[in-house]
Amino acid sequence: MSHIALPADFDFPAAGKQVLATEREGLAQLDQYINDDFRRACEKIFNCTGKVVVMGMGKSGHIGRKLAATFASTGTPAFFVHPAEASHGDLGMVSPQDVIIALSNSGESHEILALIPVLKRLRISLICMTGNPESTMGKAADVHLCVHVPFEACPLGLAPTTSTTAALVMGDALAVSLLQARGFTAEDFALSHPGGALGRKLLLRVSDIMHSGSDIPVTPLDASLRDALLEITRKNLGMTVICDDDMNIQGIFTDGDLRRVFDMGIDLNQARIASLMTAGGIRVSPAMLAVDALNIMQSRHITSVLVAEHDRLLGVVHMHDMLRAGVV
Repeated sequence: MSHIALPADFDFPAAGKQVLATEREGLAQLDQYINDDFRRACEKIFNCTGKVVVMGMGKSGHIGRKLAATFASTGTPAFFVHPAEASHGDLGMVSPQDVIIALSNSGESHEILALIPVLKRLRISLICMTGNPESTMGKAADVHLCVHVPFEACPLGLAPTTSTTAALVMGDALAVSLLQARGFTAEDFALSHPGGALGRKLLLRVSDIMHSGSDIPVTPLDASLRDALLEITRKNLGMTVICDDDMNIQGIFTDGDLRRVFDMGIDLNQARIASLMTAGGIRVSPAMLAVDALNIMQSRHITSVLVAEHDRLLGVVHMHDMLRAGVV
């Protein structure tokens, strides 16, 4: 890239704001194209028994890849096929049960036009998204979605900017409309994002991260304060649960309670834990979502919560467990 001097009076923020203004104007005009053609496109995709296959060349191809990913993650199985590769064998990925969405601002993409006779012969539904209803693709489509914009944000009128934004927004409108029609839920979304933060928050249960069995800090009801402190130290959770012989919860004792005991000058060896514990204890179900348990801990300003069925202790979850699991 050749280096040229930056004009002293050039205003980058002003140029950026002009781009936003131009693209906002283009998007404002899309409303008129959410019409009967949009409804027909949605119905075709909703009733599709195969997959949605998205195609596009150049910048339209980049938008197409994003749209295919959005469809796939919102309940509409989809994938992207490069039109040029489709002409050399990848068209074999497409079946008669599929619906194709082809993107081209001009509607004259040679690579896509070359495929249309084969798609017609295979009777594959074709939805074309272009800026020109009278284009070859527009006329060949079973459903045409117009994404015409008056101006590109590029001052030369050459670089795809407003037009690609319009195509992206129209694709989002399709995907989200279908999401709503299918009754797609947040948990459905999480199932396709198990490795992400959302998946962890919506799929992880308390039972997946709780301390259980011998890892639970438990102290008998008849134990001394000293015994309780040893259990807190061994299990390293900053607390212990006081239970009867049947593991029914009687109360809890935390390191915060210990500080108060020190202020009272109580003899550690003589004092009984039953007289110093906090009765009860905040409890959650093992089937509860970890994120819901986290919300309880945060609202109560506590670092641990008991996992129980009725009064019977099953486990303990600490804030550190939430951190390690990526729920926080």
